[in-house]
Amino acid sequence: MTSKITLYSESELIKEIKVYAKKHNTSVSKIVNTFFKNLLHTQPPSQKKSKITDSLIGIIKSKSLDEGDYKNYLADKYL
Repeated sequence: MTSKITLYSESELIKEIKVYAKKHNTSVSKIVNTFFKNLLHTQPPSQKKSKITDSLIGIIKSKSLDEGDYKNYLADKYL
C-alpha cells in the first residue's frame, strides 16, 4: 500500500532532481523512497561491527596499558 506525502524544497533543487531522475530512468518518488529506506535500515558508522572487531573486543582487558605505553610503542616502531 502506498500513501502520499508532500515535501517542500528549494525550487532549483527540485528541478535538478527531476532532471537527474529522468536521466537515470527513474522517478523522484523512487529516489526519495530509496533514500528513506537506506536512512532507516543502515546503522550509523559508529555502530557497525564486523566479525574481526567483535573478536578483538576485550582481548587486552587484563593488560594495564596507558597512553604512555602506546607512545613508547610508536616511538620504538617508527624512530
